[in-house]
Amino acid sequence: MREDYTNQLASINEGLVSMADLVGKAIRGATDALLEDDLAIAEQVIAGDERINELNAEVEEMSARIAALQAPVATDLRLVMGAIRMATSLERMGDLAVHIAKQVRLRYPNPSIPAELKDTFSQMGEAASQIVAQTGEVISSRDTTLADNMKKYDDALDRLHRELFTVVLSENWSHGVEAAIDVTLLSRFYERFGDHAVSVARRVIHIVTGEPYAK
Repeated sequence: MREDYTNQLASINEGLVSMADLVGKAIRGATDALLEDDLAIAEQVIAGDERINELNAEVEEMSARIAALQAPVATDLRLVMGAIRMATSLERMGDLAVHIAKQVRLRYPNPSIPAELKDTFSQMGEAASQIVAQTGEVISSRDTTLADNMKKYDDALDRLHRELFTVVLSENWSHGVEAAIDVTLLSRFYERFGDHAVSVARRVIHIVTGEPYAK
């Protein structure tokens, strides 16, 4: 019975790691689609979100079943309850990658962003890719030091988001209102992606240490 219980907890963790892997693939694909104006890649990202949603439902179901039948305590209870919230954050990260891909589809065959901003969005994509890769590692290892270090990627995304916002508000902006809205939305999607990753990291810290979840 105890071995079965341990296996169930491991399955929850594996589900979360799988979600992080798929979300990483999604944000890399969405960024490639954005930078290359590639409709085919955008469609792949959109279609791939279904599996992320399925894993979210599976993690929630496993967690609810363990909570109801096994009455976990201490660290195990924090894992079971935290897993539901982490799965939700990862699912939302997948949704944000889809939002980027859908923006590419909306503007295709025209570019979604001005050429001079591609380098900035490339940096955002790289930071987002790094933060979700580290998210998966943190879930797997429960390394609280690694979890704390994730903030540097989130800080980079926040900084780039502010830079882009300054650009579109500048009197030198020459691409019109629609492009300004597009750039602002896309930048916001990346910025929120980082926020959700940090939320997952804080959940892991709470699970390991028992310290209150830091919002």
